[in-house]
Amino acid sequence: MVLNIIWLIFFFGAFIACMVQWIAFGDTQIFNKTIMGAFDMSKTAFEIALGLTGILSLWLGIMKIGEKAGAVQILAKIVSPLFSRLFPEVPKDHPVVGTMLMNISANMLGLDNAATPMGLQAMKQLQDLNPNEDKTVASNSQIMFLVLNASGLTLIPVSIMTYRAQMGAANPSDVFLPILLSTFFSTIAGIIAISFFQKVKLKDPVTVAWLGGLSACVIAIMVYFSHLTAEAIGTTSLFISGIVLLGLIVAFMALAVYKKVQAYEAFIEGAKEGFHTAVMVIPYLVAILVGVAVFRSSGAMDLVMNGISWVLACFGIGNDVVPALPTAFMKPLSGGGARGMMIDAMKTFGADSFAGRLSSMFQGATDTTFYIIAVYFGSVGIKKTRHALTCALISDAVGIISAIAIAYLFFPPV
Repeated sequence: MVLNIIWLIFFFGAFIACMVQWIAFGDTQIFNKTIMGAFDMSKTAFEIALGLTGILSLWLGIMKIGEKAGAVQILAKIVSPLFSRLFPEVPKDHPVVGTMLMNISANMLGLDNAATPMGLQAMKQLQDLNPNEDKTVASNSQIMFLVLNASGLTLIPVSIMTYRAQMGAANPSDVFLPILLSTFFSTIAGIIAISFFQKVKLKDPVTVAWLGGLSACVIAIMVYFSHLTAEAIGTTSLFISGIVLLGLIVAFMALAVYKKVQAYEAFIEGAKEGFHTAVMVIPYLVAILVGVAVFRSSGAMDLVMNGISWVLACFGIGNDVVPALPTAFMKPLSGGGARGMMIDAMKTFGADSFAGRLSSMFQGATDTTFYIIAVYFGSVGIKKTRHALTCALISDAVGIISAIAIAYLFFPPV
């Protein structure tokens, strides 16, 4: 229901923006420009889904080996004390716990290609556990898992630092610590928001111990990486990512040999599931990305930014933040669009400007909420998202607000 309203707003807002530019500014090409933007994005959406097919087939094949060999169950036992409280609907030691853990771990390492197929597999497993009679209604566990993904917790934002280096930043890694703080606050806010709707007891001693321990780990990582150079951060993160993924694959296969599981047959079985999942995602992906493209191509996004600038001026708030806001507003809608906004801000104002740094922080503070909802829920036929979008947007809002406050703390504008 909520996605339907937002999707229609994209198109109605785009049409109004086109009419304004035609009547007020005589731009007769804006309608065609908007339509071409929709056509181009529909093609891009299909190409994304097509590229996702191979990745899904690979990782779901590997996941199937781990599932049959018992590796996923081992991971599930390790985190079951925390997950049993965050996901009370999920049976203890269920394989989906291990799948969710690997998805979240891949997201934290910035491994999007590995995280997405694991996330889709986890959502499918959660759908099998969906207690609702109407299977198009999202379960509490599915909502919790989705918001954890949408909060965008990333320990090492390698891609952002790479873009900053390409745009001429004196120290590309200077946003590392601010991004980590922003995205951590975003994730905690998402968990708290869901706990309100789902009555999750965060004061439980086990939950407090786990979240406190994770917070301590985040702080330790921040301290360690804050003393490294940009080159050392990139090298270290790539090493950790590579060894973790390859080690995981080899461990699954070694366990399969030990348990006498036919690894090749298991891989083929999982790869087939990946192909079917990728096909199911296509219509949902086209719908959300075309809506975003129409809203952007029509100039509606520019009109919104100008309005925000005017409102801030009325309250006597400076416009230091405004040039970076397109990245913040685009990020929940489109990762690629937000990346383009970030690069544009750095190109226009400078990579080391307040706007350039803040746009980088916006890019790393949250994730593509609407994309994740469309793809993850769409892959299992969820249409009624309940409070998922509300909690995800609360997480996004906290991430954005935290990024602004931290940017003023770390990089006060001159």
